[in-house]
Amino acid sequence: MTATYTFDVFSSLDGFGGAGGDWTGYWGKQGPELLAHRLALYAETQRMVFGAHTYRLFAQMLAESTKESDVRDPWVTRMRSLPTTVVSTTLDGSLDWPDATVASGDAVDVVARLKEESEVPLRSHGSLSMNRALMAAGLVDRVQVTLFPVITGRTGQDPIFKGAADFDLELIGHRTLDDHIQELTYRPTLHP
Repeated sequence: MTATYTFDVFSSLDGFGGAGGDWTGYWGKQGPELLAHRLALYAETQRMVFGAHTYRLFAQMLAESTKESDVRDPWVTRMRSLPTTVVSTTLDGSLDWPDATVASGDAVDVVARLKEESEVPLRSHGSLSMNRALMAAGLVDRVQVTLFPVITGRTGQDPIFKGAADFDLELIGHRTLDDHIQELTYRPTLHP
């Protein structure tokens, strides 16, 4: 049995994964429903998969945060406690993450192997360039986009699908959280 792989990402309406300027985390739009839903998603048994860049960003943000900051929301704390594979050709040794291991090599090869070997679903939050490559290789089973009601045209950072291949998307799930945040889950298929 092949494990399901979900690419989980936060996005502005115009497709950015973050923003500069005076935007705060979650673009300042999070509410109790979103946070409870995220915690429930990460309460499920699963393995996290990150690229080295995203791992470094999470580790740095968590190291610099306080217990009261958005970075320490309960779902993030839960995510950090899950078994994690960091795909990297530059990291080695122990990581500042409770149950993380480094898998050296090409992400497509590493994730293809994980999908065959894992007894639990796989999930990646962020890791944009890695997940674009995995989508092109047909290894992403679900793209879960949490869409925040903002446009960050001038300050947007990290365009989520910049340079991605073309895909047809089949909507397999959707919900509204806190009356203004959309969670859309798609099954991607490479467009011929």
